[in-house]
Amino acid sequence: MAKFKKYTSFNRIVNSKTINMNSIDINCDMGESFGNYIIGNDKAIFPFITSCNIACGIHAGDPYHIEKTIDLALEHKVQIGAHPGYPDLQGFGRRVLPMPQEELASFIKYQVSALQGMVTSAGGSLNYVKPHGALYNEIASNPTVAKTVYKAIKSINPELKVMGLAGSHVEEILSDLGMQYIPEAFADRRYETNGKLRSRSLNNSVIKDANVAAEQVLSITTKSVAYSLEGNSVSIKANSFCIHGDNPEAVGILQRIDELLSENGIEKKAF
Repeated sequence: MAKFKKYTSFNRIVNSKTINMNSIDINCDMGESFGNYIIGNDKAIFPFITSCNIACGIHAGDPYHIEKTIDLALEHKVQIGAHPGYPDLQGFGRRVLPMPQEELASFIKYQVSALQGMVTSAGGSLNYVKPHGALYNEIASNPTVAKTVYKAIKSINPELKVMGLAGSHVEEILSDLGMQYIPEAFADRRYETNGKLRSRSLNNSVIKDANVAAEQVLSITTKSVAYSLEGNSVSIKANSFCIHGDNPEAVGILQRIDELLSENGIEKKAF
């Protein structure tokens, strides 16, 4: 692997020396099935995670599948977060949809409020919000969109934590708004040298090899470093790691992460 390279275009520069992490959170995007279309294997995934990001019925999910996912989360004592996205069912929320900021704010309020109400009705509580797909990436590169989304979330409940891409400007924006930031890294996504996620439009953007994904989690956890396809080191400090529920290898990846964390004395624990 190449030696650590400094970069300033996206990530903050942080010390890449080895750190001791006694516990990490593992989250997954879930509840994305709708109608007769089953996406992911939620039942098999729940035993391996500590937080779940539940779709809100706009980019994916419907009321029935959302409610069943909430029930599974409560059964497995998994922390619940809202997973709002662009109104893009055909594109699974992975396309940026230009819209006025006021309209975007309304869509966020609608989604988070709906999920919060359903969670409450089931006897649970909504703990955080993690924007989905293209909206997540747009927030990480566009301060205007980030502020719109975060202010909308705060208007619903200022105590809601917000999950965002580790090393991006979202930490500063959330701090200015007085909201708690959860820095997130990805188990099953490749990183570019500048710290951004490799675009899904490019080859090798999604990691399907369980060993590779688990090693990336361990490297970020213990050394605050991931590696690009070119072998360049990317500095990342994160409290939570995501595995995508629609990744066909999700269960195998989570099993291998479990094994590697156990071998290294690292506990899984919700933030």
